[in-house]
Amino acid sequence: SVISAASLQAPEPVEDGLSFADNALLKARALARATGLPAVADDSGLCVDVLGGAPGIFSARWSGRHGDDTANLQLLLDQLADVADPHRGARFTCAAVLVQPASGGQAEQVTTIERSMEGRLVHAPQGEGGFGYDPIFVPEGYDQSFAQLGEEIKNGISHRARAVAKLVEYLKKK
Repeated sequence: SVISAASLQAPEPVEDGLSFADNALLKARALARATGLPAVADDSGLCVDVLGGAPGIFSARWSGRHGDDTANLQLLLDQLADVADPHRGARFTCAAVLVQPASGGQAEQVTTIERSMEGRLVHAPQGEGGFGYDPIFVPEGYDQSFAQLGEEIKNGISHRARAVAKLVEYLKKK
């Protein structure tokens, strides 16, 4: 069965890694060590080509305030104001990490899966759904933003869905 970290009231570590995988590992490792149980955690964000992959691991606090979706989105739009459509490539990236704690003489085991959803950024928010950068991100193969596509479609094709599906596939083989 699956137990959420919130229900266990486990401490949340400081996410000071240098990559999505580093931050996901920090969270999964802290949870596994606090509970003695296998733990899964993820970290994700938006990587913009013309910004050298930024905001990346700083996506949630791009404007300087953690979790201020409106300010983060507006700052990114301002930074890209003069960037032409052909140069507005971006991707959402997610790293999912499984930590199996050391036990019975076995060393800790870490499995990391990273997946992306390629797309492009539009010039203004489109749609009411989603959160964060969803209103300006149009996934490859679609002509609507994540905010317009709806949760069911987004959750089926997203970077997080791809990473978790691959992790589940890995676990089924074990």
